[in-house]
Amino acid sequence: MGIVKISEELHEEIRDASAVLGRSINGQAEFWIKIGMLAEFYPELTYSQLTRKLLASA
Repeated sequence: MGIVKISEELHEEIRDASAVLGRSINGQAEFWIKIGMLAEFYPELTYSQLTRKLLASA
């Protein structure tokens, strides 16, 4: 496991989202990173398609 430095503002957004979505803070950050990577690799796909692709790779 590595350490990634992020702004306090982004950390607060991750903390808030993780509380609402029932993920750990690290789990929420990891999810957003994976979705962001997929969005860059497949810009033509919708969010729903990206999440399905992420689930298929799990």
